[in-house]
Amino acid sequence: MPRMTQSAPKPVHIIGGGMAGSEAAWQLVSQGVPVILHEMRGVKETEAHKTDGLAELVCSNSFRSDDAQTNAVGLLHEEMRRCNSIILAEGDNHRLPAGGALAVDRDAFSAAVTKRLSEHPLVTISREEITGLPPEDWDSVIIATGPLTSESLSEAILKETGEDELAFFDAIAPVIHRDSVNMDKAWFQSRYDKGETLADQTAYLNCPMDKDQYDAFIDALIAGEKTEFKDWEGTPYFEGCLPIEVMAERGRETLRHGPMKPVGLTNPHNPTVKAYAIVQLRQDNALGTLFNMVGFQTKLKYGVQTEIFRLIPGLEEAQFARLGGIHRNTFLNSPRLLDHQLRLKSRPRLRFAGQLIGVEGYVESASMGLLAGRYAAAERLGKTLPPPPETTAMGALIRHITGGHLDAGKGSFQPMNVNFGLFPPITQPTQDADGNRIRGKAKTPARKTAMSARALEDLAGWLG
Repeated sequence: MPRMTQSAPKPVHIIGGGMAGSEAAWQLVSQGVPVILHEMRGVKETEAHKTDGLAELVCSNSFRSDDAQTNAVGLLHEEMRRCNSIILAEGDNHRLPAGGALAVDRDAFSAAVTKRLSEHPLVTISREEITGLPPEDWDSVIIATGPLTSESLSEAILKETGEDELAFFDAIAPVIHRDSVNMDKAWFQSRYDKGETLADQTAYLNCPMDKDQYDAFIDALIAGEKTEFKDWEGTPYFEGCLPIEVMAERGRETLRHGPMKPVGLTNPHNPTVKAYAIVQLRQDNALGTLFNMVGFQTKLKYGVQTEIFRLIPGLEEAQFARLGGIHRNTFLNSPRLLDHQLRLKSRPRLRFAGQLIGVEGYVESASMGLLAGRYAAAERLGKTLPPPPETTAMGALIRHITGGHLDAGKGSFQPMNVNFGLFPPITQPTQDADGNRIRGKAKTPARKTAMSARALEDLAGWLG
């Protein structure tokens, strides 16, 4: 690895050591550009973090689907791997069985990222809170403070941008001790037996409900005492991460068509009876001792969470390693404020990255850190790096964030997961590899596969 010398470029400052900040730092030092990484945890804590480690996973431990052919987030994984991503490298190194998903041992993952960055000769980690806009002599800065940006920095950003607000609510799912689950009622199986290995095909714990149990559970969710919004009243949720009780309030069948859908699973304890609803738990650590409740982010008060979640068959005696909680999320009106290099139009020395710019999800956040790091490295080395092609997952995301959003007035810009709806259209394939005509339901995966192939080909050209 290159070491700092008198001829080394001037350091780039990164504020925030989460997924995006860590990835941005890695991309910079991989090209010989020094980094000063400012992280306030260890000096000032947040409402949701438990450690001072870099790239700590606050909510789920899943990077979601790892299918690079027919799933947009899986394609994003592959693009990042090809871009020398530290987040994907350590995600792969610390992966857990999760069917077709990429789930990681959160503690080992964060420790590995922290170790690699803290031991790199071009990285300086400064444990401090940045309470306002960075000083003027910091001529290249990446702000990647994420959903838990400190109040003082948020206020400084608001003042600079002229925006009214930067926040919405996100919620955390509970984690349960595996040995407290009643395996006379629960069983291991991934939906539709997805995965290449037996471990992947049996990666989820499933807890079935009949109609009466489901109805009682919905009633309890709706009646359960919730955390008060207080100062955050009126802040909207991100639709892709709604608290489970909010979904229940939207309709009694909502959860059966969401995280509790009973499809693709067969109860070995009672194989002839189809469950009315199913709660899934996913492995949360490498030892397999902890499992998180998939899709069960919540703002129920702690006192009622155990009571309500123990109504679920198999969880009657569940012991909780972590209860659900709520934390503030923060993001910019990026289409108005940022250029295609992720620079603040009013102060181009400031770049923003990660969830703060309006992406949702660990991998999406890290991918924007990856791009911000590469943009800043090119700038330091006297070059200009164009955005990746819009046909790629990273390019489609950044295009949406910085110009692809259709403005429908106040509050219309909301955080976005990567999805094929953001990609430019492609001619629908008519034949498969064997020359057979593609018909019916096969058309959609064929189109997605073609989009993924195009993306990786175009990414290669961008990298070249």
